[in-house]
Amino acid sequence: MVRRFVLWVTVAGSLALTGCAGMAPGGGVQTAERPMLDADPTTDAQRRSKVHVDLGMAYFEVGRYDLALEAARNALAYESGYPPAHHLMGLVLMMVGDTGAARTSFQRALSVAPNDPDFNNSYGWFLCSVGEEQEGLRLLALAASNPYYRHATRPYANAGLCHLRLKNEEAARVQFQLAVTVDPGNALALYHLAGIAYRRGDYATARGHLVQLHQRRDPTAESAWLGLRTERRLGNREAAASYAEQLRGRFSDSPQFQEMIQGRFE
Repeated sequence: MVRRFVLWVTVAGSLALTGCAGMAPGGGVQTAERPMLDADPTTDAQRRSKVHVDLGMAYFEVGRYDLALEAARNALAYESGYPPAHHLMGLVLMMVGDTGAARTSFQRALSVAPNDPDFNNSYGWFLCSVGEEQEGLRLLALAASNPYYRHATRPYANAGLCHLRLKNEEAARVQFQLAVTVDPGNALALYHLAGIAYRRGDYATARGHLVQLHQRRDPTAESAWLGLRTERRLGNREAAASYAEQLRGRFSDSPQFQEMIQGRFE
């Protein structure tokens, strides 16, 4: 489930570096940088590099990591120090499992823009995914606190996932709720809020989150399975049957369908 809904990383490309003073998560003063992916490049080399970064991001979003990697290399050929290109390279290398090279790429991007929220969000999730959760959470909080960041829902959701890795469901719930407050349509956060509520026995709340999720997105095998079990707990046979039909008709090759036909509802 995590792999499907995650990567609340980034989807745009551009360059900029200035900001204002704000409070860092630890209580100190930080310089809030405008996201480099939201501004225009300033040199011809950067403009050429940006074209390839934008193309690479488009490939990355549809899972064509081979083409995204090629685009990142082309971007760096025009401007070897262009941080968004190193960021794109880090994203692709993370997804293909080259963690050492991904770490290097993220660090190169952050060496130029240490408070960039997109870069901190991506590297923060990377650190969470490789077992460095505390440092990852610090960077995710830094990203979410940036007043210029239009996508704070992403680091909140990633922080929720990070807390789940640490088996701290209450802290995860708080972060997922923040993600939904910023973006009521955050599918990852809504799904996990429903899952946490279900595990706590709060089936009505779980149902509410799933209804909100499915009003905005078609069910996945995971969310339909959670919906089925939730409605069974609530005694809503008709709604449970509807979810069962979706699993049978759309997700018959899924592990969740196998769980259903074997009667393994818990």
